[in-house]
Amino acid sequence: MTKTNNLTEGNILKALFKLAIPIMGTSFVQMAYNMTDMIWVGRVGSRAVAAVGTAGFYTWLAMAFILIPKIGAEVGVAQSAGKQDMDEAKVYIKHSIQMIICISLFYASILLIFRKPLIGFFNLGEPDIINDAITYLIIISFGIIFYFINPVFTAIFNGYGESRTPFIVNSIGLVVNMILDPLMILGIGPFPRLEVAGAAIATVIAQAIVTIVFVLVAIKRKELFSGLNLLSAPDMAHIKRIVKLGLPVALQSGFFTAIAMVIARIIAQWGPVPIAVQKVGSQIEAISWMTAGGFQTAMATFVGQNYGAKQWPRVFRGYFSGMTIMSIIGILTSLLLIFAARPLFSIFVPGEEETIMYGIVYLRILGLSQLFMCIESTTAGAFNGLGKTVPPSIVGILFNGLRIPAALFLSSTSLGLNGVWWAISISSIFKGMVLTTWYLIMLKKNPETKSLRIADLKLIE
Repeated sequence: MTKTNNLTEGNILKALFKLAIPIMGTSFVQMAYNMTDMIWVGRVGSRAVAAVGTAGFYTWLAMAFILIPKIGAEVGVAQSAGKQDMDEAKVYIKHSIQMIICISLFYASILLIFRKPLIGFFNLGEPDIINDAITYLIIISFGIIFYFINPVFTAIFNGYGESRTPFIVNSIGLVVNMILDPLMILGIGPFPRLEVAGAAIATVIAQAIVTIVFVLVAIKRKELFSGLNLLSAPDMAHIKRIVKLGLPVALQSGFFTAIAMVIARIIAQWGPVPIAVQKVGSQIEAISWMTAGGFQTAMATFVGQNYGAKQWPRVFRGYFSGMTIMSIIGILTSLLLIFAARPLFSIFVPGEEETIMYGIVYLRILGLSQLFMCIESTTAGAFNGLGKTVPPSIVGILFNGLRIPAALFLSSTSLGLNGVWWAISISSIFKGMVLTTWYLIMLKKNPETKSLRIADLKLIE
């Protein structure tokens, strides 16, 4: 491992920022994919947004499957790099790539075979929206392998402490998507107007280009990818280790998406406009969500390398440094969503005043929970870096599960639709508080960190 990728020595704050900023950038690139689609599909109308949003739940659900090898690669490579054992890191890389290819082919088959009942689950009741959603799902399914493998390549580089490479590679895909979206959705120049289908095709092409670039980069990075034989039989001990690391996070993600799908079904009783509001609103909220997710990955890598090197004081100090950074970001995001709700939402659905009014309320209610969402993600990253992926999953599954009864109860009161938004926001607040408390208790009980104090925190050793 080069000195540039070594996170086990030197200025902690500088190391975190150097690692986190490209990862956050990569997260924003992923967010920008969806935002670009929503902006241009929004020009077609809120019904088209509802179609893309509905089908998009299944690409969101895909992340649950992606996370098993992704987390395995991220944590496995980080801890191996911290121990200066690159042969072990390559074993994690090989098995993670093998797993993601097999999983992607299985998932694509399920989407294609059961496309009609999968979209029918939402009881949309609008034939044109249903047909558009099925069309989008079919096209995305044929390119799903690219959607699956790119996050694993990203995780491999991030775990190694080299976050700049995946940021650049994923940014190439974003540029391609931004160019193709208006051409294919609206039919500019020689391109036919494909609307929802155009958004799906543009996304698949962009993701395929990202995969090709990752493969070209991997060929040159011999310290990570040389000697990998993807056709050789996997070692079940490493498969089990990857599954042990990734499965709790995957279950949490899958459960979270399933809950969101049930919430969407509850929302559907108010018509297609609230469905579009939730889809657009969640993209705007992703300003902090993706930032926090990026920092979560950075925290996992930092903690993973220092845990592998048995540098417990840096684990302790890195966590509180990260919490300080993300608390500031969470507060700023809350202020943005609460006080700039109208201009933010108007970007996506200009001229549709009813949708905008619903969206303003959504953003202001969800804005109240942004700080807690940020500290939850940071703490989850710290747990993941230690290889303790179960606590964040328990907290996430518990409080996400409570969203359904809370949404049903609150929406049956005078709050109506707003009760659903309140259920989401309140659960996020509790997740942040409970998971952070759990981690602090763990630090207090750990013999390596119980004597350390926040007041003595030093960013330079």
